[in-house]
Amino acid sequence: MAKKIVLFGAGKIGEMIATLLSGSGDYEITAVDRDADNLDRLQRIPHVKTKIVDITDHGQLTGILKGKFAALSASPYQLTPVIARAAKEAGTHYFDLTEDVESTRIVKQLAEGAATAFLPQCGLAPGFISIVAHDIAKKFDRLHEVRMRVGALPKYPTNALKYNLTWSTDGLINEYCNSCEAIVDGEMREVPALEEIEAFSLDGIAYEAFNTSGGLGTLWETLSGKVNNLNYRTVRYPGHRDIVKMLIHDLRLGERRELLKNIFEHALPMTLQDVVLIFVTASGYQQGRFMQESYAQKVYSREIGGKVWSAIQITTASGICAMLDLLAEDKLPQKGFVRQEQADLGAFISNRFGKNYVFDGDSGSILSTLGKEQEPQLV
Repeated sequence: MAKKIVLFGAGKIGEMIATLLSGSGDYEITAVDRDADNLDRLQRIPHVKTKIVDITDHGQLTGILKGKFAALSASPYQLTPVIARAAKEAGTHYFDLTEDVESTRIVKQLAEGAATAFLPQCGLAPGFISIVAHDIAKKFDRLHEVRMRVGALPKYPTNALKYNLTWSTDGLINEYCNSCEAIVDGEMREVPALEEIEAFSLDGIAYEAFNTSGGLGTLWETLSGKVNNLNYRTVRYPGHRDIVKMLIHDLRLGERRELLKNIFEHALPMTLQDVVLIFVTASGYQQGRFMQESYAQKVYSREIGGKVWSAIQITTASGICAMLDLLAEDKLPQKGFVRQEQADLGAFISNRFGKNYVFDGDSGSILSTLGKEQEPQLV
C-alpha cells in the first residue's frame, strides 16, 4: 500500500520531489502551498493531490498531517519550526531541506522524546555531503582534517558574478550572511561567512571556495573530539566572492536582506543549465601511515519524466526522497533526531533516488563515486 505523505512547498524543489516520488508508485502525495500558481504546476503529476493551505495555521497543519506517514518540508526555512511542531503533534515523521542552523536546533529540541523520526537537512549541503564525509572519515584510525566543498554553478556563466539563480534566494543570502561552524585545531568555533577564500582547479576549470553557513549540518558535532580541522566552503567561479562581499558588507545589504533578494531576483536569471560540484577530502592515519582519501563528483542537469531539471533540483530533491525511502525501509532510526551522517553511503547511492548523485549526465551512465574525477589542484 502506498504511504501517504504531505509535501510542504510547491516551488522549484517541491515540484521535483513530487515528480520523483510520484514516479516510484510507492507514495501518495498531498502537496500544500498558499500559492495557487505553484500548485497548478503539480496538478499534472500522477498520484499528487494539491491543497491551498496557510502553513502558519497550526491547527490546519496538524489536521492535514494526522494519519500520514511523513511530512516533507520544501518551504522557506522560516517555516521549519511551524511544520516540525505540527508533525510532532500529529505523530508524523518529519523531513526538511533547511540549511538554517537555528531552525535545525529547534527541530532537534522537538525531536526529544518524539515517537517519530525527525530528519532535517536532507538536501545536498547540508545532507549528502555529510554522508560522504562521514563515510570517508570512518576509514581512518585517527583523523587529521576533513574538507567539504560544494558548488551549484551555471555551465555557461555570462555576468560579472558568474552566477545564475538555481535554488532558494532566501537560502543563498542566509548562507552568505550568517556565521559558519567549523572545527579549528580541535576546537568547535564559529567563523565568518565569505572568508578564508581558496583557489583550486578541477578538469582544467578554475574555481574559488569560501566559508558559507550551514553546510556542515550536524557533522561538526558528530566529529567533535575526533578531528583536528573540519570545514565547509561553497564553490564559485573566481571573482564571485569579492562582488558578494562588497554588496553585503561595503553596501551593507546584509542588513537589508529583502532588498538584496529583490536585486538578485531582478538581475540574475534562473537557469536549468547547471552543474553541481561535490568534493570531500580527508587526511589522517591508517595503520600508522599519514594518508588522504577523496571523493569528487559532478552532477549535471538532465531530463527526467519528459522534462529538463536543473542539477540542483535533482540533487536536492533526490536527497530527501532517498532518506524517506531509507526510513520506510527501516534503514534509519525510527524515532528521535536523526543525523544525515547516520545514513550509510552505500545504501544511499544504491537507492533508486540516491542514484541520481552518481548519474553521468553526459554519458547517461551510473558512475563509480570514488576517484572518478581528477583531484582538485590548489593554485
